Amino acid sequence: MGTENKEEKALLLKVRNKDRQAFIKAYDLYIDQLYRFIYFKVGNKEEAEDLTSSVFLKTWAYLQENNIINEKTLKALLYKIARNLIIDHYRKTNQRENISLENVDNKHLIDEKQNLTKQSEIIFDLTVIETRLPELKDEYREIIVLHFINELSIKEIAKILDKSNGNVRVLIHRALKALKQLTSNN
Repeated sequence: MGTENKEEKALLLKVRNKDRQAFIKAYDLYIDQLYRFIYFKVGNKEEAEDLTSSVFLKTWAYLQENNIINEKTLKALLYKIARNLIIDHYRKTNQRENISLENVDNKHLIDEKQNLTKQSEIIFDLTVIETRLPELKDEYREIIVLHFINELSIKEIAKILDKSNGNVRVLIHRALKALKQLTSNN
């Protein structure tokens, strides 16, 4: 078991024990990743900010009310709650918005902890994502955001999506193939 996984489990345990400082640490660790994930799903900065805040509020409430939890990591729980809130958001608005990065400052979508070369690659890739990601089906768009933008491992994605590691690998492969087809058609 990796150190990161042990720290993640320890953090979940502390948050479940109503440790506010641990929850603040979790917020700081995951706010940017969750915001990017939600933004690429809803396509609106203000709605993404609101939904991201709601994820943390619902997570805190859920952990305080429920002693038994199936999630082994806090990250998986946060993403599951985010996915459910996005589904509820779509149901309420009864529409899907086109995602546009035109008026978005890229600093919200880039993880500052990454090196400069990687940041420049992300800025370049955001242009491809801006034009092609909305054309992909939801399942492919979600897997690309989780794996390539938020840099989650296959194992983490499998926990979030309740799928096997093999299914996640297949999804990533199919999503990349679909994205490649879209980019080669131009």
